[in-house]
Order: sequence, then structure tokens, then C-alpha cells
Amino acid sequence: MGTTQLESVPEPKYWHLKTVLSEALDSEFTVGEILPNERDLAARFGVARATLRQALEQLELEGRLQRRRGVGTTVAPPRMGVAVGTGRQVWPSTGDDAWQPVDCALAAPPAAVATALESARDQAVHIVRRSRVSHGQPVAAELLYIPSTSVPDLSAIDAPSEAARARAVLRELQRLELQGQDSAVELGSARADDARELDRLPGAPVLVVTTRFFAEGRTAALSVATYRADTCRLTFTASGGVEIHHGPQQQAS
Repeated sequence: MGTTQLESVPEPKYWHLKTVLSEALDSEFTVGEILPNERDLAARFGVARATLRQALEQLELEGRLQRRRGVGTTVAPPRMGVAVGTGRQVWPSTGDDAWQPVDCALAAPPAAVATALESARDQAVHIVRRSRVSHGQPVAAELLYIPSTSVPDLSAIDAPSEAARARAVLRELQRLELQGQDSAVELGSARADDARELDRLPGAPVLVVTTRFFAEGRTAALSVATYRADTCRLTFTASGGVEIHHGPQQQAS
């Protein structure tokens, strides 16, 4: 690669460098590719390493770059569009659902979840854990809380633990007639468990989407999905669900 010197510009040098770097990411690098070290990048663009770090930090905040422990700075995958709407209402794990079941446990839920499910705090519920991956990297983790009353025939199913058990619970849940659902979104910080699953540091910003599923006049299930804020963007549409956006005008499930 040749050497590119930055011309004098009225805006902060690191901001102009960010634009130049962003163009280089689009034309010279692929998703997941590791960037050259700071010394080489600073020499290429003729800037101080402090200026380079400011530009890289800004690109990381915008979701263009990821700093991965033990790896280095890599090109981030396209951001996921978390679409919030009411036009499409389906049970989890139906249609083009891209979530992958991980495991299932029977345990008492957090107090706030028990209240939402209108169940006793010490009453065990099925907790299905699912994950979502984009371009080989984890981008979201979900805990789906399902009361035993929503899957009454599950005891008759001989399913092992982990992913097979999770799929069995979800299949039984789909026997209910879905009457509606609603979602709420908030910005949060990754807890230790979330951070480990999402390959982030504890306290990293995340988007938390809580969805209630209604059947038989009650909350039949509750989903708490945690998305990496650096790989997701919030969109408001009538379609609902979660989509992967590969570019300004393209998207794929």
C-alpha cells in the first residue's frame, strides 16, 4: 500500500482521518480482517499515533471496528437492524427466526420476570437460552421464560437437556394460539454472563429488547434479548422481528 498524506483541513485531523479510514475499510478490507498495527497505520497516513487512536476509537463507537481481546482491531460485520413493530406477531422459533437454541433449564426466574408472568417468585419456569451469530461472531443472546402452564404436555416428551430440550419446549409453546405481543427497548450495560457470551467486556453498551407473548388472556412467555450495541441499530417498522442489514439498500435474513 502506498503512503497517503493528509492535507490541511479545517476540521479536526482525527475526524478527517476517520473519514479516510472509513473509505479504506469499504474498499480494501473485508469483514473480520485484522487491521495493520498502529505504527504502520500512522506512518501510512502521516499522523501521530494519538490522532490515529482517536480516529479508531470513533470508528469503534460507530460500529465500523471491533477491538477483540487477543486478536486486535478487526473490521466489524454489518450492523443488525432490530426492527420494532406490531405488524408481524409470531412465536419464537417460527418462520425465518434466526435464533439458535443453546440449552434449557427449569429454574425460578428473576423477580421482575415472575411479576410479568404473574407467577410466584419461587415457582420454576422453563428458561430457554438462544443465541444469534452474524459473520461468525456472536451478536445477541436471549433468555426466554416460559411457565409450565404454557407447555402442559411437555412432561410427556422424552427430550434430553440442552438444545434438544429447548427445541421441544418451543414446539410445545407454538401449540397455543398467539393473541398478541409487545416489545420494549432500552439501553443497558452487559452483565458478566452477557459479556462472556457476546465476547464483550462487562459494562459494554447493549440493547435490551423485552417481548411479552400473550395467549389465553395472559402472558404465556417473556423474552429478554440482549444485542451488542456496537453491531446493532434500532429501526422502527411494521414488520417486526430482527433482520440483518448488509448495506443501506440491502437486507437478508
